[in-house]
Amino acid sequence: MAKTRVGILNVTGYAGIELARLLAGHPGVELVSVTGRSSAGQRIGQVFPHMANLDLTIKSELDEVDLVFSALPHHESADQLIPFIEQGVSVIDVSADFRLKDPGLYDEWYGFKHPAPELLKTAVYGLPELHRAEIRQSRVIANPGCYPTASILALGPALKAGVVGGNVIVDAKSGVSGAGRSLKLSSHFCESDEDVCAYAIASHRHQPEIFQELAGVSGDITGVTFTPHLIPMTRGILATCYAKLNNNVSETDVTAIYHDFYRDEPFVSVVSEAPHTKHTSGTNMCLVYTKIDHRTGLLICIAAIDNLIKGAAGQAIQNMNLMLGLPEETGLPRLAQFP
Repeated sequence: MAKTRVGILNVTGYAGIELARLLAGHPGVELVSVTGRSSAGQRIGQVFPHMANLDLTIKSELDEVDLVFSALPHHESADQLIPFIEQGVSVIDVSADFRLKDPGLYDEWYGFKHPAPELLKTAVYGLPELHRAEIRQSRVIANPGCYPTASILALGPALKAGVVGGNVIVDAKSGVSGAGRSLKLSSHFCESDEDVCAYAIASHRHQPEIFQELAGVSGDITGVTFTPHLIPMTRGILATCYAKLNNNVSETDVTAIYHDFYRDEPFVSVVSEAPHTKHTSGTNMCLVYTKIDHRTGLLICIAAIDNLIKGAAGQAIQNMNLMLGLPEETGLPRLAQFP
């Protein structure tokens, strides 16, 4: 049986090259074409020596494929994916261009008018733990952002069970790879090493995405206060979330709610101690931990992920597996690299 031919738009970013690395070892598909304008014409091993065994030349346009991953920047991604969608090719967008259902939010948060607002109605938000059935039937998948993945998986079960509501607070930290591969002063070694800072305070583009999905879980949520921080490490996201309890529930009750919600999930594990980002490094796993602060009546929910795997490339492949009818875990690592 012929393997599904897949291609990657913009293989030269961190998410793109992680996609290539994971797809190269995937038994159910064949990576046949990759693009990257600044490196067009070069062998992939010339740009990324660790990928020298992959027999591919980076091109300016994709060859014929059955499924496309886009790791292009927002706005540019939608423009390049629309022709594939019109041709009936399945697409998985790792950018933000199909995540928000309200096209007006792209003007407000991203500063551009969406080129195909009609597609936002049919695109499926690619968080399998919430939308698995829809993903299986869709040909346009909006791969979630890294911060939203951790935040939604941390808070979702409690909101679904109705034990929390109101405004939730998400305090999240990310490694420097989350800023992408393009040169920025804030991600220079001398600027970021031995430093921690909050950024995009009350204005980060992932805020409406987090609210959209959590509001779909429960109408009891009224808002999201989201503050991201840059941490001097390469990989990882740790999201610590706070929500007001609606009723008098015990630690045992909350633990049971989370275990039940994630009972059959291959890539979410409810843990008994607060997780470290290193516990998920190199994996498609999300580790979730909860604790009640009885003095304040708050539920504290913590989630750890690898921002480049479960927060980007790994989750995209998880979505691809669902779309193609393959076992969901195919080609995806679950054991962390350590140290």
